[in-house]
Amino acid sequence: MKEILDIIQKMRKDCGWDKTDTLPILIKSVSIESSELLETIQWDESKINLDDVKAELADVLMYSLSIAIDQGWDVKEMIEEKMIDVYKRYGK
Repeated sequence: MKEILDIIQKMRKDCGWDKTDTLPILIKSVSIESSELLETIQWDESKINLDDVKAELADVLMYSLSIAIDQGWDVKEMIEEKMIDVYKRYGK
């Protein structure tokens, strides 16, 4: 996971985004990119272009992980905590 976070942060630094990204900008960007992911199936679910899905999913992941990077959150810990919550809700 650290390698992925380092790659994302390097790109952000190379592009200067690490200095301009704010939490509101990143949250909006996750939503925008999620909408673009949805657009990949908007008109014809029988003809899904997996390359487009992959590209938009990568954008969603990069913006989401950028939030975790900036907030100093441990992604593995976040997911583990969420999984505990889900299992509790579904009686598992």
